[in-house]
Amino acid sequence: MRRSSLTVITSDIGPAAAALAQGKLVAFPTETVYGLGANALDDRAVARVYEAKGRPRINPLIVHVAERADAFRLGVFNGAARALVEAFWPGPLTLVVPRSDDCPVSLLASAGLASLAIRMPNHDLARKLIATAGVPVVAPSANLSGHVSPTTVAHVLEGLAGRIDMVLDGGACQFGIESTIVSCLEGRPELLRPGALARGRIEEVLGEPLKSRAEAGRPVAPGALASHYAPAAALRLGASRADKGEALLAFGPQVPEHSGPTLNLSPAGDVTEAAANLFAMLRELDASGMKTIAVMPIPDESLGEAINDRLQRAAAPRAPARMR
Repeated sequence: MRRSSLTVITSDIGPAAAALAQGKLVAFPTETVYGLGANALDDRAVARVYEAKGRPRINPLIVHVAERADAFRLGVFNGAARALVEAFWPGPLTLVVPRSDDCPVSLLASAGLASLAIRMPNHDLARKLIATAGVPVVAPSANLSGHVSPTTVAHVLEGLAGRIDMVLDGGACQFGIESTIVSCLEGRPELLRPGALARGRIEEVLGEPLKSRAEAGRPVAPGALASHYAPAAALRLGASRADKGEALLAFGPQVPEHSGPTLNLSPAGDVTEAAANLFAMLRELDASGMKTIAVMPIPDESLGEAINDRLQRAAAPRAPARMR
């Protein structure tokens, strides 16, 4: 899919909202990463999202809403789901719930499942855009499928220029890592994808531990494919040093001496700062031309769990190899 022009909007959201309502593709900012938006009620628009991203159609999409009431019309929220909505919406939490009997969202967005992934972003521009468009909006990350997620307009243009219609510029994203996904389908809520909202905060509201993420062949949540969020370069995780010909993605105050490209996710060892820098720094090191990026260990605590999830997926075997 190639488009002849791409409009970048920096203030008036009217044209972007109209484009969404008309079935066009519009990238827009959220507090997590930039999303590739389309009218969730329009089968053809949703299909264009998969086409523009090169995304497998077995991988569901997150539906974004402007108000809680909109979500309650689309899905069935049990007690646990409503408690999480009350505590964390708007915010970087996606809930997977059963589709309501009269849910108008395209079945393609659910990838054939009887569930729906829904979130209400904590970003004024995003919610204003959705409300003005007057429709729920599917919005996976605004990048080619499997590539590093975008946190600036430049990242969006790098991957999707010529494939989409419009970009709404809201500056750099606050968190820089995707939303946490929790399933509230049956039994105890289950963590499907660690993200910008730490597991501990969710468990505190629920009063019980989240079930561990299920490992299944078919994704039940967005971003659940084994190989995902990947740069073109290979990743070597848990590195104590970088070898010649490698780039180094460091963490913390103690950085091994290295003459090659080096970036530090957080010199202070702060996992929140590291999460915000992760995708942008992976992109920058990938652009250095090194075939391998050595990544220092990240503590698996708070947002460190989400960072390590993304790094493990980025390091997973993938086929076929992608062009740079």
